[in-house]
Amino acid sequence: MSDAGMGAASAREADTLHRFMLENTGVRGEWVHLDQAWQAVLERHPYPPVVRDLLGQACAAVTLVAATLKFKGSLILQVTGSGPLHMLVAQADGQGHLRGVARYHETPPEDGTLEAILGEDARVMMTLDPGDGGERYQGVVELRGQTLAAALDGYFEQSEQLPTRVWLAADGQRAAGMLLQGLPDDSGQPLSRDSEDWNRATTLAATTTAAELLQLDAGSLLGRLFAEERVRLFDGSTVEFHCHCSRERVATTLQSLGVDEIRSILAEQGRIEVTCEFCNAQYVFDAVDAEALCRPGNAQPPGPDTSQ
Repeated sequence: MSDAGMGAASAREADTLHRFMLENTGVRGEWVHLDQAWQAVLERHPYPPVVRDLLGQACAAVTLVAATLKFKGSLILQVTGSGPLHMLVAQADGQGHLRGVARYHETPPEDGTLEAILGEDARVMMTLDPGDGGERYQGVVELRGQTLAAALDGYFEQSEQLPTRVWLAADGQRAAGMLLQGLPDDSGQPLSRDSEDWNRATTLAATTTAAELLQLDAGSLLGRLFAEERVRLFDGSTVEFHCHCSRERVATTLQSLGVDEIRSILAEQGRIEVTCEFCNAQYVFDAVDAEALCRPGNAQPPGPDTSQ
């Protein structure tokens, strides 16, 4: 780890997540650039620019928030509504894995408000999945704000004990973001949102632009924003696209539908085909495989993996 650089921008860091501290203030942060990881999401689904950019911002946001948590599972950010863009889902875990997908009925207006794009009834949901069969934790709030970052700030104000703010940007090449979070003091009390340190840090961070988020490396950006602060920048970690789907997971999902539903699909189509929404991997279960799912206690179908 080192002090954040104060000079000219160095080569932009690709697919990197950095933690940093504003020393002597009780404020920490996360910074992320998504390049190949973001391109891997786009390669699997073409999106109109307005949908693409919001999904990129969601991917950056979930990576930032996941980095603040101490857990082995995954964090899922989901935004749903009745607007033209009716679903955004981004998922990240503690190993630097990321995936995301969006669903839209029609192309949203390029200059539309967030409400016009997602609908007046849109909601923001954060789900912490321990991944080991444990109980999920989920928080849901109404979406409010002119940007996804503002909407997430509203979520944190209602759902988090620690003050948290995010800044997000995305385009067709990369997605990026920065997060600030107040730390608890020695007695366990969270940093107040009214404190001088928090107000100064967030005011300085708010001067960043989307272009700076997308183009500058961590040291250069933090050096510009917090020129009068002592910034401690920790070594970066890699973020990559990774989908958790597998034939075994799909089989378990199909079994949850019940024997009658499995046999109904089989009778109608002759086989069962399931395509992963995140990575487009296709899993095919022929009549023998599907019937094996109906046997009590059989967690997986026999035979080789027929994913395509």
